[in-house]
Amino acid sequence: MKHPENIRNVAALQPDFMGFIFYPKSPRFAEPLDVSVLNALPPTIKKIGVFVNESLENILTITSKYNLDGVQLHGTEMVNMCMELRKAGHIVIKAFPVAEAYNFKVTKAYEGACDYFLFDTKTDAYGGSGLKFNWGMLDEYVGETPFLLSGGIAADDAEAILKIEHPKFVGIDLNSKFEVSPGLKNVELLKGFLDELTP
Repeated sequence: MKHPENIRNVAALQPDFMGFIFYPKSPRFAEPLDVSVLNALPPTIKKIGVFVNESLENILTITSKYNLDGVQLHGTEMVNMCMELRKAGHIVIKAFPVAEAYNFKVTKAYEGACDYFLFDTKTDAYGGSGLKFNWGMLDEYVGETPFLLSGGIAADDAEAILKIEHPKFVGIDLNSKFEVSPGLKNVELLKGFLDELTP
């Protein structure tokens, strides 16, 4: 998210989280953001900054600048960074790329250091591949930290998502398949999809 009117329109759908990407190489790079628009969001919508291998100092500077509620870490960030960000009062979501069931083992070290894990499709780049991994592998995840599902989720996936019964599955990350262009969400498409998930 980066366009003020689009932010307001998506906020009207009352998502739990709204993400703002602070990875300069991303076509969705959000800066500069209008702070007044972010501050006008209801407190029920948690503002999440998305970072890739950024320093702790820079992350804290940006979260303070935009009054963010949490961070989503998409790089090779270590456990101690997750813990420091939690100590600073932030919701911490750590993304893990998934290509095979073995990939879930690396989450064990992060137990207790994150509020949520995010399982995304493993690619050579960071995020935004628009591709799915085999959701059947989610059964191999036996950790305690609740997780969000990401990676190529599209408007026709509602039925499949409703069939996921993993006890730690708590939400989905919607991105490229719901965009008009990078960083600009198709609000009507989002609304229709969310209506299907919450009849």
